[in-house]
Amino acid sequence: MAIILVRAASPGLSDAHVHGSLLQCSSPLQLKRRVPPRSSGRWMLCSLRYACLGLDPGEIGRTSAVYSSLAVNPAGEAVVSSEQKVYDVVLKQAALLKRQLRSQTPPVLDVRPQQLDMPRNRLNLKEAYARCGDICEEYAKTFYLGTLLMTEERRRAIWAIYVWCRRTDELVDGPNANYITPTALDRWEKRLEDLFAGRPYDMLDAALSDTISRFPIDIQPFRDMIEGMRSDLRKARYKNFDELYMYCYYVAGTVGLMSVPVMGIAPESKATTESVYSAALALGIANQLTNILRDVGEDARRGRIYLPQDELAQAGLSDEDIFNGVVTNRWRNFMKQQIKRARMFFEEAERGVTELSQASRWPVWASLLLYRQILDEVEANDYNNFTKRAYVGKGKKLLALPVAYGKSLLLPVSLRNSQT
Repeated sequence: MAIILVRAASPGLSDAHVHGSLLQCSSPLQLKRRVPPRSSGRWMLCSLRYACLGLDPGEIGRTSAVYSSLAVNPAGEAVVSSEQKVYDVVLKQAALLKRQLRSQTPPVLDVRPQQLDMPRNRLNLKEAYARCGDICEEYAKTFYLGTLLMTEERRRAIWAIYVWCRRTDELVDGPNANYITPTALDRWEKRLEDLFAGRPYDMLDAALSDTISRFPIDIQPFRDMIEGMRSDLRKARYKNFDELYMYCYYVAGTVGLMSVPVMGIAPESKATTESVYSAALALGIANQLTNILRDVGEDARRGRIYLPQDELAQAGLSDEDIFNGVVTNRWRNFMKQQIKRARMFFEEAERGVTELSQASRWPVWASLLLYRQILDEVEANDYNNFTKRAYVGKGKKLLALPVAYGKSLLLPVSLRNSQT
């Protein structure tokens, strides 16, 4: 299986050719076979979005353009990257949605009808969705306002997904986090499976169970988010960006994959379903990277460092520097590179937001613009994310809403490009 590299080329690439919108290695790497090393001690990195780069060991921390890589070590052994693993999930989700769009029939759950009817009789779905809306309004006010422009069915479904994600996150970051064990997460996953089988445990579960009966939503991203919670229980360091990328997918990129079937793709869009899912994934990754860069000090006080260890070392920094919390020129330079990478994901996400159904774009644009401004605030704080929390003030939030609404009215990028 050849690794196909997509998206535009980045400056400074080598050993690659651009063919239309695809970027391919001049010598595509085949999995499960040995690749002759180019030179002793030299690594080959290949990204799904960028070209193959031949790197010396000392260069591996400095290549910020590469998001996540297929590494071919000096022994010639190829290892599938986190990015490739996640992209396989993206393809599966896109295929599910495309099948649904072709058939134009409601998704079929592998359960007997009476199994779905029983909890619906016991629980008032209207009340369940209303409660989900209340929770969304309380904890994500700006996003909630944007959802009010969506159709009622889509709005309620997004609320249900948001509440499940919040409840899952609260397991490891909430007030009872110290009491959560892997066994508790196993029980939560079993509860998820029952929910998808039409057997909700409570009112909030019932709302999501009803949602998945109405939209082609797959269980895999939900399972993967629970896996991200398991990561938080057992892991407090990340060796490289490949590891961090997978974590960001688990805890945030999954939300984008859950949401696309509900948000819908604009009927006039010329974009592929896969590209829309990839953009939704990119927004989740960008948001989580922003969370990480905003909360460095807070996470350090909990003994956690969500920054690539190899890139810290390359910048001349260590865990001790994080725990000491002193802003130095080395830290500033390191943060500039991390912020640059987060913005690259936001840029990719922007292209996909325009492809969504028009009524669904406003909340997504609002989220994107507001989260991206957090990076601006980190810079405004002179990169002091140890003792200062970067936040977007109420005035800037209010100004962002009409900007987001204006962007939501634009034609899909794919349609604009086809007209030029």
